[in-house]
Amino acid sequence: MAAQRTMTFGVVVGNRGFFPHHLAKTGREEIISVLEAAGARVIVLSPEESHYGAVESYAESKACAELFKKHAEEIDGIIVTLPNFGEERGIVDAIRLSGLKVPVLVQATPDRTDDMTIAMRRDSFCGKMSCCNNMMQYGIPYSLTTLHTESLGSAEFKADLEWFSAVCRIVKGLKNLRIGSIGARPAAFNTVRYSERIFETAGISIEPIDLSEIFGRINRLKDTDDAAQAKLAAIKSYVTTSGIPDTALLKMAKLGAVIDGWMKQTNVTVSAVQCWTSFEEYFGIVPCTIMSMMSNDLIPSACEVDVPGTLSMYMLALASQSPSALLDWNNNYGSNPDKCVCFHCSNLPKHFFAKPPTMDYQAIIAGTVGIENTFGTCVGRVKSGTMSYARYSTDDRRGVMRGYTGAGKFTDDPLETFGGAGVAEIPKLQKLLKYICREGFEHHVAANFSDVSKAVHEAARYLGWESYHHAELED
Repeated sequence: MAAQRTMTFGVVVGNRGFFPHHLAKTGREEIISVLEAAGARVIVLSPEESHYGAVESYAESKACAELFKKHAEEIDGIIVTLPNFGEERGIVDAIRLSGLKVPVLVQATPDRTDDMTIAMRRDSFCGKMSCCNNMMQYGIPYSLTTLHTESLGSAEFKADLEWFSAVCRIVKGLKNLRIGSIGARPAAFNTVRYSERIFETAGISIEPIDLSEIFGRINRLKDTDDAAQAKLAAIKSYVTTSGIPDTALLKMAKLGAVIDGWMKQTNVTVSAVQCWTSFEEYFGIVPCTIMSMMSNDLIPSACEVDVPGTLSMYMLALASQSPSALLDWNNNYGSNPDKCVCFHCSNLPKHFFAKPPTMDYQAIIAGTVGIENTFGTCVGRVKSGTMSYARYSTDDRRGVMRGYTGAGKFTDDPLETFGGAGVAEIPKLQKLLKYICREGFEHHVAANFSDVSKAVHEAARYLGWESYHHAELED
């Protein structure tokens, strides 16, 4: 899996003239210490650039904005910290003048009831409301901490920082995203239709390539080509291939090498791939293992050319920095109303399995095209653990991006079936299923072993997308 990325935050320290200035000084020092301890980089005014390195006057707002502009490509999000009431105009002016369109978190440090003298009283409880009111007036979207006031060293702020970091990774990761659409949508899958134009209004571009071009590039690639041989070695180290014909493995390797080269050539980040049944009939394998390997490296790849599916996978992967899978909401699990079977054939990333997966043939398609043409699936049982799920796609009638997200878990409940499958337990599952059907969402859902659904929901708000969180957030 890819290494976790370092977050960079622009910090605006609030200050107000008739409140104790030393609180701004110590507040700045404390937030720098907390963020750096969390592994983040901090972009903030120095005490030489403004009074205590805080923002109060318009001149200080301009200085802060210029600093942020210099680091615009690096800054993932902005944190406004209020060690005292804070100058509401100075804060919002700094953000507006910077021109940054990144998530903003507003934190206010609590007063101590045993020390509310004129020398120590903060009033940040009140100042936070004024700050948020001004952001609303300026049209600046912002996020709130779990508690209205939180100490920077508290467990609550630590959790909120992790959540906000996930929000920032999603928003930044989707900026100018390019998704590869490999092959045509299977004729039988109207459910994966979507609007490229609506995606484009969201700043997301689609780069298509026909399967004939993929097959043509494979035909031009020698069996001994370095890229093909490197991919073959990677396949054998990734999944158990006992009993799989060498010819099938080499086909997979050449497919993987071609897709890697095309994605690099076209600056494509994630992909969605046609499967049913062109690959099997005209090339003689399924692409599942190659897709599984990409997803396991945090480069999601969805089957059936489900472009919204891979977008949803990527949102979860950006938030959690761990692999995502695309699954079907597939079967009931006995009579339990809050459990269901999630399944795919499978191209699930290795990260999802309880035990190392094995390569096998695709049992469903084999009945039509023959076992010998369907080698390449990654078969195993999905492990137990906390999971988040998401589905975001286009509503073509209304011209909007919309979706849903929520949390649940995969269980150890017994299940005997083929492909990649697991039992999911979702609170109020029947309510979710009714929502999916009434709103006309697809049967595909992205899943991730994490608890990041609240971050996905918040990121969707920054992106201007309609989002439902199941079961609904407390606020």
